Amino acid sequence: QVQLVESGGGLVQAGGSLRLSCAASGLTFSLYAMGWFRQAPGKERELVTAISYSGGSTYYPDSVKGRFTISRDNAKNTVYLQMTNLKPEDTAVYYCAADRSIRISIFAHQYDYWGQGTQVTVSS
Repeated sequence: QVQLVESGGGLVQAGGSLRLSCAASGLTFSLYAMGWFRQAPGKERELVTAISYSGGSTYYPDSVKGRFTISRDNAKNTVYLQMTNLKPEDTAVYYCAADRSIRISIFAHQYDYWGQGTQVTVSS
């Protein structure tokens, strides 16, 4: 049974930082591209960042480029999202997702497994 468990969310002031973790089990983690998505109330789920199975390639949309960093530790079956200079508009539930692919996937429907999400709230 595949499980993705996010942790590290919370309440932070604007300009602050948070580090999210996603621990995976039940799959061969090193064979999966990983992504972080977020969903704010009333909005569609959007890709925050993604990383290839090896960690050699990453993707960031302009909205988070320069502020967020994705990384992974295949020995620990864990993917991380370091978020800095957080803004109120970053407030959302953050989800990690796994895609059995050698390429980075940028669309939600491409991902095979999802975590339950962790809330990130940025106060102004």
